[in-house]
Amino acid sequence: MSRIVVITSGKGGVGKTTTSAAIATGLAQEGHKTAVVDFDVGLRNLDLIMGCERRVVYDFVNVINGDANLRQALIKDKRTENLYILPASQTRDKEALTQEGVEKVLEELSQEFEYIICDSPAGIERGALMAAYFADEAIVVTNPEVSSVRDSDRMLGILSSKTRRAEQGEDPLPAHLLITRYSADRVEKGEMLSVEDVQEILSIGMLGVIPESQAVLNASNAGMPVVLDTESDAGQAYRDAVARFLGEDRPHRFITTQKKGIFGRLFRG
Repeated sequence: MSRIVVITSGKGGVGKTTTSAAIATGLAQEGHKTAVVDFDVGLRNLDLIMGCERRVVYDFVNVINGDANLRQALIKDKRTENLYILPASQTRDKEALTQEGVEKVLEELSQEFEYIICDSPAGIERGALMAAYFADEAIVVTNPEVSSVRDSDRMLGILSSKTRRAEQGEDPLPAHLLITRYSADRVEKGEMLSVEDVQEILSIGMLGVIPESQAVLNASNAGMPVVLDTESDAGQAYRDAVARFLGEDRPHRFITTQKKGIFGRLFRG
């Protein structure tokens, strides 16, 4: 049975597209046939993160409008077996995403893929609402700072009231929390919220904590999902998150400060 998963947040710039690329790639690495769909019509960043921007011929809106079929628009990932990308349009506005059109594309994807990862725009505009409407579950991405968490709390309200599940009176959309750009050192200094603070505000299960890491920027610039960088802390944290999503029990890493040895204490380093 296919699962539609929306990657969402209330605020821009928290790492949704990085997360969509990493989660989709991680699922595909585990042998699950996965499609990742860019709902950010007008901007289109997912293809850059996935390193396939030069291979885009047709896009999501072309499929909705009947200008191309799904097979023509899907891009097979070169690095990871079982992974396909459906890019957004850069030339249309978000009104091009009709509920009927999105439903048709998702139903067609569901016939072939185990997981459909929907990379949502930020906030509550049309693209974000369309990305969430048909979802079976959600991953809510937030940074550990007050405005980001507050906006994510608002998005949780949207997920509980403006999805197809809500309209049909079904159980609430299952939601998982992913904290990005986390720095245990800054938490210790009181410069950002702790994991416990964020969990207390949002009250949803913790999927993962992604540390603040130069590896994320390096991977984005290289057009590579950071989960493929298995030597980096961020790559390892995303792999842990994928494993938890698939039901594995793994301890959370990178959420406490490293204790300095005697020389580190002596030289403050």
